[in-house]
Amino acid sequence: MRKAEIAAACGLMALAAFFMSYAVALPIGWQPGRGPGGGAFPFWLSVGMLITGAVILVQQAMPAAAARHKGRVYIDRQAVAQLVVVSASLLAAVALTPWLGVYITLPLFVLFHLRVVGRQRWTVIAPMVIGTPIVVFFFFEVTLKILMPKGVTEPLFLPLYAAFF
Repeated sequence: MRKAEIAAACGLMALAAFFMSYAVALPIGWQPGRGPGGGAFPFWLSVGMLITGAVILVQQAMPAAAARHKGRVYIDRQAVAQLVVVSASLLAAVALTPWLGVYITLPLFVLFHLRVVGRQRWTVIAPMVIGTPIVVFFFFEVTLKILMPKGVTEPLFLPLYAAFF
């Protein structure tokens, strides 16, 4: 198990470095009158990934980690099943986004994970399903002026564009 976690940490750090190398092709600083540059979020998220990978690597390199993981299985059948469900739902969401748009796909994704995977109550689900696309709209489209894919819902946003832009 320890070897797998070290390998996963190294893979995470390599992926973060790859993302950072592409993010710096765009401006990562603050653009006067426009906000953060196009590469700012990918770059800083990648920095977070790199730091996380380094922390995992250091933790697993400690001698205490070897004793803690002795004889443990890295991933069991239940974890594999969860990984398959999450991966399939994520791929479905990515595939549906160009046609349905972010503001339909995202609530469906949240609904699926909270209700089917997490078995949460509707009192938890409803605010998340309704609130997530609203927060995403105001954060990305209104505040950062980054247009999200809307698919078939594009005409519904014309009045909102008139109000905010």
